[in-house]
Amino acid sequence: MSLGDEPGYPDTGHTRTRLPDDPYGGASRRGGRSSSRSLVTVVGVVVLLIAAIAFANRGDGNDSSTSSTTANGGGANGSQPKTSSTAATGTKPVETKSGGIPTGFAHSAQGAQSAAANYSVVLGSTDMFVTAKRHAIVSTIYTPDSAASKQSGLDSAYSSEKFLTNIGLNKNGTAPTGQAFISRVIPVGTKVTSASTNAATVAVWYTSLFGLSGASSTNPVTESWYTTTYQLTWVDSDWKIVDFQQKDGPVPVGRDQQSSTADDMTKAVEEFGGFTYAR
Repeated sequence: MSLGDEPGYPDTGHTRTRLPDDPYGGASRRGGRSSSRSLVTVVGVVVLLIAAIAFANRGDGNDSSTSSTTANGGGANGSQPKTSSTAATGTKPVETKSGGIPTGFAHSAQGAQSAAANYSVVLGSTDMFVTAKRHAIVSTIYTPDSAASKQSGLDSAYSSEKFLTNIGLNKNGTAPTGQAFISRVIPVGTKVTSASTNAATVAVWYTSLFGLSGASSTNPVTESWYTTTYQLTWVDSDWKIVDFQQKDGPVPVGRDQQSSTADDMTKAVEEFGGFTYAR
């Protein structure tokens, strides 16, 4: 039996977002489109970050996001969205949190999408660069078995002096004086690629802002696009991550907009609360 077939479970639909205050502590990832030197810099940063995550989340190489089975009810070939695809959908957001992380998601396909979107946010936050906060995140959003097996790998990846130096951070994962470290994930949409009563595979398409904002920054805040596919299971009355795979894109065509100054970017990150809920 699939989640969508069970009584009381709503259709998976698409994503709506709400952007209240940032519960994850502020700083995050963005950037305007600048010179070729900046482009080379961000490519290096992104590759390093992906390598860090991949190191700690080695899977079997299968990309679940390419599954032809979707729960969003597209056309026969999956290329035709429903006419309601852009409409706001979803039940009332969860109100429970554990250490600032939304928890207590519905035991449904929609609940799995909500969990995956929110987990993307915390996994892409600056808190992942702080040991105590990273441990709290992993223990909250992963299954107990997965958390135990991945914690040491994540610690090695995020505490690597070479990695931290290459992205412009100090050895303790903090930004240099006068600069703000920005790492923020903003989900754009979600889809269920497979689902059963106690398991779901959910793809999250998102944009991310990453870099150091400040007059002396050599790694300016830049924007990237990814799709991460999560394997979730229902454990202890909530959805938890078993594993995930990340790939680039889809990447939209960029507009010819002037990049903001470092001061404007820092001010924006400080004043605009981060994403906290999807669907």
